[in-house]
Amino acid sequence: MSPTMSEAGRDADLDLPRLTVPLSRADARNLALGDVVRLDGEAIVTIGMPTHQRIMAQIAEEKPLPFDLTGAAFFHLSVCSRETPAGGAEPLYVNPTTSTRFNPYLPTLIRRFGLSATAGKGGLDMECARAMQEVGCVYFSMMGGASPLLSEGVTAIVETAWDDLIMQFRLTRVRLSGFGPLTVAIDAHGRSLYEDLARDAKAKLPEILARLNAERAQAGR
Repeated sequence: MSPTMSEAGRDADLDLPRLTVPLSRADARNLALGDVVRLDGEAIVTIGMPTHQRIMAQIAEEKPLPFDLTGAAFFHLSVCSRETPAGGAEPLYVNPTTSTRFNPYLPTLIRRFGLSATAGKGGLDMECARAMQEVGCVYFSMMGGASPLLSEGVTAIVETAWDDLIMQFRLTRVRLSGFGPLTVAIDAHGRSLYEDLARDAKAKLPEILARLNAERAQAGR
């Protein structure tokens, strides 16, 4: 992997490359499956199914979104915040959600806006991976149960939109510094760790079943 490093350089503790989001197409295409990185920059986040549905409705009606998603980093990440005396919002903690829930919407969003990165838990299907290959987008896998670690990397809430929705469902632009660690689980060439694991598991299943059947037969004698 030979991505362009942000000014922050490399993480002193884990020696991980740090990239700035939104990613350039070159950085996205230089990332390899299994690479582990930290992120600086800005991302737009939400975990809302109604949010995705509203985005799709805006697209269908050819209406603009509150934020321009062109080339954006779009993450399945919830944010819990509190109001500041100045009237803004301060992030308290973040937590990723399962991206597979949004499989029906992501191919359209990736292609329409030319997203440079997506992220969450659990991956996306191969239709999403094909869209990512077309535009040069990657999927970062976030660790489940790592909310305290991930929260340290979210330094500010820049702005929110669709504030009629609950906090976690709003479109929220966050500022990142050393956010991660994140694993490249679908690369910009359409390769997917999830597809690889599913294929390997399917290939091993007959052998596993045969061994279990032999053990049952032996136990029944």
